[in-house]
Amino acid sequence: MHNFNKAEDSDLWDVICDGPFVPTKNLGDPVVAIPKTMNDYNDTDRKAIEENFHPKKILACGIRLDEYNRILACQSTKEIWEALQTVHKGTTQVKQSKIDMLTTEYELFRMKDDESIQDMHTRFSSIINELRSLGEIVPRNKLVRKILSVIPSSWESKVNDITEAKTCRH
Repeated sequence: MHNFNKAEDSDLWDVICDGPFVPTKNLGDPVVAIPKTMNDYNDTDRKAIEENFHPKKILACGIRLDEYNRILACQSTKEIWEALQTVHKGTTQVKQSKIDMLTTEYELFRMKDDESIQDMHTRFSSIINELRSLGEIVPRNKLVRKILSVIPSSWESKVNDITEAKTCRH
């Protein structure tokens, strides 16, 4: 969602993170900024207000119906984004639990007897991508070593060739 909004217009992400633009006017002594009424809006204010709704439309159109029902009461894109983050990432505790579970799954990862290399790689990539989406990055060299360690012994000669080729380059 982040990348999609940035690709549409980099300013959209600012609206999501910072909250909507609210036109203000300065009054009093000392000067205090107060929200303008709609009658006081100028063309620039109207354009900025319109920009508040563009990322809201993108967020609402990019989610499933069950998620849409969760965010229906949200007033701003910032509220929508925070609600979606909570649903998908959860609280800090939930996020850490997911990371712990996926890390254990990664550490215990093995190729199944009836599994093709492609299926094994797809399953492995799914674990790694979920970890990455939670901010947990596994270094590439560690990933390669893990894959090479779980490939069945029938592939041992290919694993040795890969390992030797990598050693020769360094």
